[in-house]
Amino acid sequence: MSDLRITEAFLYMDYLCFRALCCKGPPPARPEYDLVCIGLTGSGKTSLLSKLCSESPEEVVSTTGADNIRKYWSRYYQGSQGVIFVLDSASSEDDLETARNELHSALQHPQLCTLPFLILANHQDKPAARSVQEIKKYFELEPLARGKRWILQPCSLDNMDALKDSFSQLINLLEEKEHDAVRM
Repeated sequence: MSDLRITEAFLYMDYLCFRALCCKGPPPARPEYDLVCIGLTGSGKTSLLSKLCSESPEEVVSTTGADNIRKYWSRYYQGSQGVIFVLDSASSEDDLETARNELHSALQHPQLCTLPFLILANHQDKPAARSVQEIKKYFELEPLARGKRWILQPCSLDNMDALKDSFSQLINLLEEKEHDAVRM
């Protein structure tokens, strides 16, 4: 075999190896999930989501928190695959009780009761913020959400790493649900 053919053969093999290692095409598409984000006015839904998405809060249309709109939350539920419930952990007792009732209602709603929940105890940077343990006890999450998949996480705009970690945990729950559906 001539030197030219050997060189061509090696070049071709190098090309195939390069192609096999580096050019497998575009990375696989990441799954997309439809999530509904609910919470009382002032809980921080718009601020958290806009900061998480690196968007200006003015560009995000805030509609779900207003007291007169709360009765229409269920219209947003259809097609949702997960729920983000944001509560103000530093709110008044009255607002905390209202948030508790709304969360209980959402956890028991027929369209949401089987979905994973990410409950964000926002405003942890404020002096009056209640701890996750206090919120878990006050909201009676252990008995109410038994058998459901939920995560209660502290958060604030000052700690985006913790917020991103919370969403990673929610994605893990969503992926588990997807795998469970495939197995059935």
